Amino acid sequence: MRPTRIRGKIMSKVFKITPKTTKRTNGCVLTPEMEIIVTLEHHTSDPFCNGAKEIKAMYMDRYGYDYERANATKAWFEYERLD
Repeated sequence: MRPTRIRGKIMSKVFKITPKTTKRTNGCVLTPEMEIIVTLEHHTSDPFCNGAKEIKAMYMDRYGYDYERANATKAWFEYERLD
């Protein structure tokens, strides 16, 4: 995905998502080592605001972790914007 360009400036929407603690739910294990860097399709300050679709896809692709099956919530994660 390419960053958005607004008035000649590149607007980055890249976040680093890190689980706060180890969680075991419905046969899915999430650990703090399972950090991802995700680029969002829209401009926002909260990567979870759009139903976390990019985050769900990245965790499934990279770790085989099913975010929906585990009933994961935003509270399980810390995130920081990478600009």
